[in-house]
Amino acid sequence: MIEARHLRVLRAVARGGSFSAAARALGCTQPAVSQQMKALEASAGTPLLVRGPREMRLTQAGEALVRHADGILAGLTAAEEEVAAIAGLRAGRVRLASFPSGTPTLVPGAVAELRERHPGTEVSLVEAEPPGSVDLLRAGDCDITLAFRFPGLPTPAEESWADLVVRPLLTDRLVGVLPQGHRLAGGGPVDLAALAGERWIAGCPRCRGHLVELCERAGFTPRIDFATDDYPAVIGLVAAGLGVAVLPRLALESLRSRGVAVVALRPAVQREVVALTLPDLAHVPAVDMMLGRLARAGLRWA
Repeated sequence: MIEARHLRVLRAVARGGSFSAAARALGCTQPAVSQQMKALEASAGTPLLVRGPREMRLTQAGEALVRHADGILAGLTAAEEEVAAIAGLRAGRVRLASFPSGTPTLVPGAVAELRERHPGTEVSLVEAEPPGSVDLLRAGDCDITLAFRFPGLPTPAEESWADLVVRPLLTDRLVGVLPQGHRLAGGGPVDLAALAGERWIAGCPRCRGHLVELCERAGFTPRIDFATDDYPAVIGLVAAGLGVAVLPRLALESLRSRGVAVVALRPAVQREVVALTLPDLAHVPAVDMMLGRLARAGLRWA
């Protein structure tokens, strides 16, 4: 019989490429990892790893088992949580993943409200941008992830959410961020095409891709001089007159925007902010309660 703890070890070895890397990730000893892998191979009845001089690689059987491991472990976690809640053993646990502009805006109120009503519920948080945060969810490393997408822009097939439960939270509009003395500051909405000759400050690789797509639709390719996913750094660079940027409104809500002018864009650019979970996890009481609190938080920021 294949045990869940053995699957977790196999997944760690596959990710780390060695027993020592897996031991560090799991917080155990290398001999313990080796022993559990031997037990798993005995249960499977076939080798799962090919041990090379520098790293290990999966056999065909190992690849198949790792491919199924994420779904098996996520489903098992959901089952354990639901049974524990029904049995009254604990109030529940929710592991959140959030993108940076969602962390200071949507998360605090939702978590505070959940803990006020259900003080025994454990909540943890990690920050990650989609699609990486969605990978965490599918791998069973979180229960809910906050994510976003841009309606009207192409979505790669690998970023599909078709297999997930999608809870819409709000529609967040993007705004232009200009130096305070910029020629277009202080007026009405700004056409994106009017910024064609500017130097640009862009964010994470995915956000840079969206910026380039938007600018090309407006008829130009942006000259990106600076790239940073640190929002205060973006504000500082713009305030120093080093370029212009486009940021989500949520990101500006938690920042001091001294030295910059925030302008509406024309045509309007929006992103859809959602909470995602796995179908099995959606039935876990603590996860369902957190989804509800996040939806309420989204209404406050809409």
